[in-house]
Amino acid sequence: MSKPSSIRNFCIIAHIDHGKSTLADRLMEITGTLEKREIQSQTLDNMDLERERGITIKLTPVRMEWKWVELNLIDTPGHVDFQYEVSRSLASVEWAILVVDASQGIEAQTLSNVYLAMENDLEIIPVLNKIDLPSADVDRVSEEVMNLLGCKKEDIIPVSAKTGINVEAILDAVIERIPEPKKLDNESNFVPVILSETKDPGTLDASQAQHDGTTKALIFDSQYDPYKGVVVYLKLFSWEIKKWDKLEFINTGAKIEVLEVGCFRPKYTPKEALYEWEIGYVVTGLKSIAEARVGDTVFAGHPESKHAIKGFKRITPYIFAGIFPVETDEYPKMKDAMEKLMLNDSSLVTEHEASPALGYGFRCGFLGLLHLDIVKERLWREHDMDVIITSPQVTYKVLIQWDKSADYPRAHPEVVRYSRDIGGFINTEDENDIRGEGSGSSLADGQVYTYLYISNPEDLPKPGTYVHIEEPIAKVEMITPNDYIGNLMNLAQERRGIFKNQTYLDANRIVLHYEVPMSELVWDFYDDLKSLSSGYASLHYEPLRYKMDDIVKMDIRVAGEVVDAFSAMVHRTRARYLGGRICEKLKENIPKAQFAIAIQAAVGNDVVAREDISALRKDVTAKLYGWDITRKRKLLEKQKEGKKKMKQFGKVSIPSETFVNILKK
Repeated sequence: MSKPSSIRNFCIIAHIDHGKSTLADRLMEITGTLEKREIQSQTLDNMDLERERGITIKLTPVRMEWKWVELNLIDTPGHVDFQYEVSRSLASVEWAILVVDASQGIEAQTLSNVYLAMENDLEIIPVLNKIDLPSADVDRVSEEVMNLLGCKKEDIIPVSAKTGINVEAILDAVIERIPEPKKLDNESNFVPVILSETKDPGTLDASQAQHDGTTKALIFDSQYDPYKGVVVYLKLFSWEIKKWDKLEFINTGAKIEVLEVGCFRPKYTPKEALYEWEIGYVVTGLKSIAEARVGDTVFAGHPESKHAIKGFKRITPYIFAGIFPVETDEYPKMKDAMEKLMLNDSSLVTEHEASPALGYGFRCGFLGLLHLDIVKERLWREHDMDVIITSPQVTYKVLIQWDKSADYPRAHPEVVRYSRDIGGFINTEDENDIRGEGSGSSLADGQVYTYLYISNPEDLPKPGTYVHIEEPIAKVEMITPNDYIGNLMNLAQERRGIFKNQTYLDANRIVLHYEVPMSELVWDFYDDLKSLSSGYASLHYEPLRYKMDDIVKMDIRVAGEVVDAFSAMVHRTRARYLGGRICEKLKENIPKAQFAIAIQAAVGNDVVAREDISALRKDVTAKLYGWDITRKRKLLEKQKEGKKKMKQFGKVSIPSETFVNILKK
């Protein structure tokens, strides 16, 4: 196999359900990558879960040829919860095709993906899809795209991915408009790599890597194959990779001998070699997933050139939840399943956790509730693991005195001091980082503090041992038709949102900009938004900053005992509402016992919500007939005393499915 004469690398980005995967099907059909009989709906969506839900979860690469040019395409997800997959795709290509539904127009995730592409300095080819639909409004949507990108109308390609109308024009545009990747700069200055997990390695931009016989490739995804072991997906920035080549992972230090190298068509297709700027895969033979991290650099060459390529930023999880096996003795099996899942899903963050009620499990970080639901489904389908998931939580910052940080191993190294002049805190390392929040007689001028990052309510210090709690605030964009503006503004205000501004996409649609606490978004904000807008509104959010507020820990007590799995950090004004919802759900799911069960939501010693489950009552007077009333009263009093004693010593068994049902709306 010779080195290709011309290469184009690009990806497809769009809002969910705008036709990305269908367009990829047509491109593979037209280029002859697959026969028409081999193509099914959403061919690049490999998981049954993706086809069932009609969404793309994993980025998927494929190699095509058109007019003697090699085309490397990466199909990307559209939902906000899988934005990390999009960021990895954009780091591996030079251009992006932006697909917009001609009947729906620009949506929230469309804007987000465009901004991501611009941050990566990618050029964008706009495509209008579904022009064959009766509801398509090509002129209006074209105007929206022109206003967003600043392009001309003739730059926009109208197509129908389902029928194949004008799809060839996209392939021609890719060849004509997209230049070949820039050659590497041999005279670039390099920064030595630091082989440490606590510090970022020295990096250089992909366009600055060497290619004088030095092999360098960026890992943008990885899979665990039961027969091949760890398979890494990479983009080769310099030189070549052949079978039996010896390579090294710069960050982890792992060394491998290449067992197989190839490309995606769209399945694994072995090749003799991968050449500069090509996208393909390498079978590493590794069995430990920790040695092949997404974002690492594969290297071979002179030690002086051993420097990492700048890849993509690591996404910080938005919400956290505990995941535990239903059967406690299945923890080793679950540990193995989580390790394999983390290799395939690099945005999943896990750490070990032990719960008195649920046993051993994991504390996991997710990018959203859909991400959480997908992980749960994949554990069940791919690894046959039935799990219990605790209530989702965001990460809070708890301010404590610096001299007490030794008591908390997870204390953050950030140090601030209180300034009475500004009535707030100043970062000791950056005097310009001023936080004008803070009050209380216990704060002394010049006193030094640090932060605890808390995502598990059980880790919260006791009241009185910390100064205050700060909660994460998200920047929220809601795109909605004018008819639903009032509904969505009311929703945002109910969720403690702060209105910032609004912009019009056109005469009929508006973008509402709010700042909303992340804790309000992770419950059922998205469901309510869709309900109040009849499904027409779309949502995008991203972390913005932390803000001090009246955050408290809410405990759920069942028969007087605190159930750790249901504990939550909430705003004091929302404790009654959220606690009432959880108590109602528990009442529906906990079976009756021989004694009455009280379900309470409490903040400290104050009960803010309560539900009662009545006792099962045996008819002890059924055998009596015609007896004196005193005999009946005697039996009833005896039963009452028995139930009172049972209530004092009895234990309530909460079914495992209750923990799962409590998360459902």
